[in-house]
Amino acid sequence: MQDLMNAGNANECGAEPGGRRILCVFPRYSSSFGTFEHAYPLTDGVRAFMPPQGLLLIAAYLPKTWEVRFVDENIRPVTAEEFTWAEAVMVSGMHIQRKQMNDICHRAHAYDLPVAIGGPSVSACPDYYPSFDYLHIGELGDATDELIARLARDGSRPERQVVLKTAERLDMAEFPIPAYELAEIPRYFLGSIQYSSGCPYQCEFCDIPGLYGRNPRLKTPQQITRELDKLLECGIRGSVYFVDDNFIGNRKAALDLLPHLIEWQKKTGYVLRFSCEATLNIAKRPEILALMREAYFATIFCGIETPDPVALKAMHKDHNMMVPIMEAIETLNGFGMEVVSGIILGLDTDKPETGEHLLNFVEQSQIPLLTINLLQALPRTPLWDRLKRENRLIEDEGRDSNVDFRLPYEHVVTTWRHCMGEAYEPAKLLGRFEYQIGHTYPNRLKPPVSRARLSARNIKLGLTMLRNIFWKVGVRGDYRRAFWAFALRRLARGEIEYLISSIMVSHHLIVFARNASHGRTNASYYSLKPTEPSVPAQAAE
Repeated sequence: MQDLMNAGNANECGAEPGGRRILCVFPRYSSSFGTFEHAYPLTDGVRAFMPPQGLLLIAAYLPKTWEVRFVDENIRPVTAEEFTWAEAVMVSGMHIQRKQMNDICHRAHAYDLPVAIGGPSVSACPDYYPSFDYLHIGELGDATDELIARLARDGSRPERQVVLKTAERLDMAEFPIPAYELAEIPRYFLGSIQYSSGCPYQCEFCDIPGLYGRNPRLKTPQQITRELDKLLECGIRGSVYFVDDNFIGNRKAALDLLPHLIEWQKKTGYVLRFSCEATLNIAKRPEILALMREAYFATIFCGIETPDPVALKAMHKDHNMMVPIMEAIETLNGFGMEVVSGIILGLDTDKPETGEHLLNFVEQSQIPLLTINLLQALPRTPLWDRLKRENRLIEDEGRDSNVDFRLPYEHVVTTWRHCMGEAYEPAKLLGRFEYQIGHTYPNRLKPPVSRARLSARNIKLGLTMLRNIFWKVGVRGDYRRAFWAFALRRLARGEIEYLISSIMVSHHLIVFARNASHGRTNASYYSLKPTEPSVPAQAAE
């Protein structure tokens, strides 16, 4: 860490030009199932999904003497004035944002600015980013300090690309609070927070163990509650998503954290709901689920992937079979938590009838939101290594997947489109939400009425969303009949909050699924097949 101290101290004592103006830019997402962009018009000015943890963390980690600006291009594009102001640009993102990250680099180079890239995509595939001046490979640590020191010494572009690899990671207990104050927090659909990094499991298709390790690293509970305080201060509302790879990757740590979250909720008046990602075997830990209920967790994303036990064994996801899948879902619902499921099509074990089996599972499970995704082999995964050995990786960005499936490619894609169209037919989807309202939501904690929950701002927000829903869906929408059948029951029972939350999610899913079933979106959300970004590059509303 000495290089970092030197970088900051140099500016203070004037020994060398250490003070810099850094522009952190988060790239646009292409239209995706999981970014909920079709719900934004129903809100009060939301323009993006979640604040990017990695880039805001880096912004907070830079020397205090440096000036930092942050732009999320899902909200608006970087301006010429901001590029002119900056002395260097930092970018981070995932594979799906690859083209947009390279575009940011090219625009910054037009102003002769050095550009550094970090994050999961470049860490897995450095060769995707030949134009960047600095590649930051790995997590926050000694490579970050070296990058800062280099920029402090010389703000010009290096003669050739510099690759910096983290050998010593910074302990997560020493992470600063992400610079939420630099972001337009009220413009995000959800808040985000990270408690841990890494996952103990080795699912064949997943790159998390390869990137972040199998031994989860942790922040302290005190860090988490301070971050939640900061998010509230910066204007977050509604829900906060724990973006951990697996919330119960370290079960003891989860048990240590949850009482602190419960106390924080009591102190703040339960103004926020929590969501997280966890393996399905969380159903075997009622002591954790009971505390999660008390902390007001409302949703759990579980990578169910497939209801086929043969397929689960083949992908090394045996832990999904520790409890029968339907029983596990019922257990989670019993603690008031709605299950969101990841589903994969295109597995080696798939059969011609797999699509119909999946639709039967959707109906039986009554899960409203399932991220049905075509298999994509990601670098640094066992799946990538196996398919490479079998000569089954296809480098063709015109395809929806880079996998040479066992079944015919067109059959797999057609199955995906059919499943999306059927699963998200409006009446069927709203019927599944009806089930959740009757069987899951009553099991949730009933938070006490508080001034924070009944604030004028929250009441105004609710009325704005209700107005937008009635006009855009109930009057102008083309599934009005299914909407009003659902909405009138909610109004008659005083379930206004359920009406708003269900339609927010449903509207996006219905619109996206229609595009999917007509071939207007990629069948794999990791595919590099060209699609239209959710925010135009040159202008925003």
